Amino acid sequence: MHHCARAWGLYRPAAMRVLGIETSCDETAAAVVDADRRILAERLFSQTREHAPYGGVVPEIAARAHLDRLDALVGETMGEAGLGFADLDGIAAAAGPGLIGGLLVGATAAKAMALASGRPFLAVNHLEAHALTARLTDGLDFPYLLLLVSGGHTQLLAVEGVGRYRLYGETEDDALGEAFDKAARLLGLGFPGGPAVEKAAEAGDPARFRLPRPLAGRPGAGFSFSGLKTALRRAAEALPAPGEQDVADLAASFQAAAADTLADRTANAAAMFRRDCPAGRMLVAAGGVAANRHLRARLQEVAAAHGLVFAAPPPRLCTDNAAMVAWAGLERLRLGGRDGLDFRPRPRWPLVSANGAP
Repeated sequence: MHHCARAWGLYRPAAMRVLGIETSCDETAAAVVDADRRILAERLFSQTREHAPYGGVVPEIAARAHLDRLDALVGETMGEAGLGFADLDGIAAAAGPGLIGGLLVGATAAKAMALASGRPFLAVNHLEAHALTARLTDGLDFPYLLLLVSGGHTQLLAVEGVGRYRLYGETEDDALGEAFDKAARLLGLGFPGGPAVEKAAEAGDPARFRLPRPLAGRPGAGFSFSGLKTALRRAAEALPAPGEQDVADLAASFQAAAADTLADRTANAAAMFRRDCPAGRMLVAAGGVAANRHLRARLQEVAAAHGLVFAAPPPRLCTDNAAMVAWAGLERLRLGGRDGLDFRPRPRWPLVSANGAP
């Protein structure tokens, strides 16, 4: 049986610095990080206001907003860091997965900067950026168990090294972040859905509505959220005229069901991880949904029950940001990685392919 090896030492060039650009969805962001895990500067423009009237992200609006904002954001970031492009060791951009229009804006800008400055270009997998964020924030060693839970992805993986991932399970249908967005829309709570549901749930009774825990109790570490979403809609439609308390109770019941489901599937993955990676000691949650405090509390319980320590980046680094892109680029750069200027952004770019290879 293959066992993960613990990486004790890191090669840390004294002044390695990388600029990161994030434009994969509806956040336009730039950041500079260094090899000592410092975020030297960062800027983020959230497009929430642009997309709110539509109840979700509109790709064409997102791409136009990235185009309008990115150059100024990069300039402000470099100014705050007090650096010129000659002071950088590399320029990284999220190059997939995501909305192709936004990815093209960010990758094209990064390529132009790399070409003009003679610096390496790094095409970063957005999922890998989430996966490695805890290395930036907490200095973790490999290996660790990762729950990556966002608007587009819900999966459990062993993170064995940069570019080395073992997939334990992923969603069969909706990602949990997408389910939160749809729940918020159904309940009239607005966009983005995750924070809106969490806020409404604070005043709610999580036991009032009996919602399903999909796949709970079954072997494996896969997920399914379409049945939970459907059950929430039926519960809401069964109410003649839902009031504020009804909505709060529905939100709390949905959040509790989601947390129970995550806890059950993560517990199964934790057992597999302890078998495969006996040196591993950490359970990490990353991605936008990992900012939810109730979900974090449940995951801490799972970690403790399996002899693991729970870690999650600060909420602002769980949602899409450029510091994680810069850090993932830096991790690859110090291992000798770089990409050609002919690299094409990929709207689909799984961390682990169907045959288990990255």
